[in-house]
Amino acid sequence: MTTERTGRDTRGAIDPKLLELLACPLSKGPLRFDAARGELVSKAARLAYPVRDGIPIMLPSEARPLGDDETG
Repeated sequence: MTTERTGRDTRGAIDPKLLELLACPLSKGPLRFDAARGELVSKAARLAYPVRDGIPIMLPSEARPLGDDETG
């Protein structure tokens, strides 16, 4: 995914050390980075938090609910 204005990837990547420190704000459980979608996935909360320009948006109001086929 790129933006028209900058031509840059809006999903970004997550530093592995940062990922080790982050936890789901609702479940307090671990997160998995889904590079294809540019999201941090919380299996316990069944939510996917967006990553924009390499910055995780850890707000439940910004998270996408996971579908039944995405929990595995």
